[in-house]
Amino acid sequence: MSPLLSREQLHEAAERIRPFIHRTPVLTCGTIDRLLGARFFFKCENFQKVGAFKYRGATNAVRSLDGMLAARGVATHSSGNHAAALALAAALRGIPAHIVMPDNAPAIKKAAVAGYGARITFCAPTLAAREETLAAVIADSGATEVHPYNDVRIIAGQATAARELFEDVLDLDVVMTPVGGGGLLSGTALSAHYLSPGTAVIAAEPAGADDAYRSFHAGHIIPSVHPRTIADGLLTSLGDNTFAVIRDHVRDILVVDDAHIIKAMRLVWERMKIVIEPSAAVPLAALLAGAMDCAGKRIGIIFSGGNCDLEQLPWMKEREA
Repeated sequence: MSPLLSREQLHEAAERIRPFIHRTPVLTCGTIDRLLGARFFFKCENFQKVGAFKYRGATNAVRSLDGMLAARGVATHSSGNHAAALALAAALRGIPAHIVMPDNAPAIKKAAVAGYGARITFCAPTLAAREETLAAVIADSGATEVHPYNDVRIIAGQATAARELFEDVLDLDVVMTPVGGGGLLSGTALSAHYLSPGTAVIAAEPAGADDAYRSFHAGHIIPSVHPRTIADGLLTSLGDNTFAVIRDHVRDILVVDDAHIIKAMRLVWERMKIVIEPSAAVPLAALLAGAMDCAGKRIGIIFSGGNCDLEQLPWMKEREA
């Protein structure tokens, strides 16, 4: 089966967004290398604009629109990093961003999206309410919907993180990402397919939100139902576009419990001296839990983001308990 996006389309996306994104650093950590007996290379998307890889895809989607479509703006429903990413990408192009957010979204996220100048419409905290409200906003504004992950423009943009990693670090045995809706994972898998075909693509997912793991092994999408995990960026189900790429180009999906996610997140904060969010810690957590033998391997891990509520850090909650 031919891939969802061609090598040329991925190259075009990389060139399109290059002037507007940060080329994030690749960091190493001797402590983690010794702990797991492998050589690790961490692609730090926590240093990306809006603090997450999501800005890559949002920028590609916004910059792909022709003038007439762009003038009417873009729209999405999101309470997380995609909302902030789309709002900033639109602001930097000088077009409107219409964001539908649940009324119970964290105040810090509402403030971030508003700070980028988005036009926010609040709704009840259900998927049905989000979709219904977004449809009304689009009908009224004429804006173009930009789905958080199941959009080829988004996937092509997210693919650029792994593209940069493969340019900076040669001969990786494995590249790992967390997986929620699958935008980052599918983009990474396509970059590996074209640029580093000898590199195995492996994802990791919280045990309390393991729909991608179950979908991967069942061969069809199994929707997420009542997920429970500290990794709040990984609560969504796969889309048909992302699943098709994952099915064809991903080697495996690992699962890990929240206790190991917290352990991995704290290890990175303490030893690497950088801020990552729980979702970003999931691949390293899976390795710390022994989900895969990584001895002697060269492993790239994409740290997906670093947006944390500093008043609600998970080890603070553990101490209070």
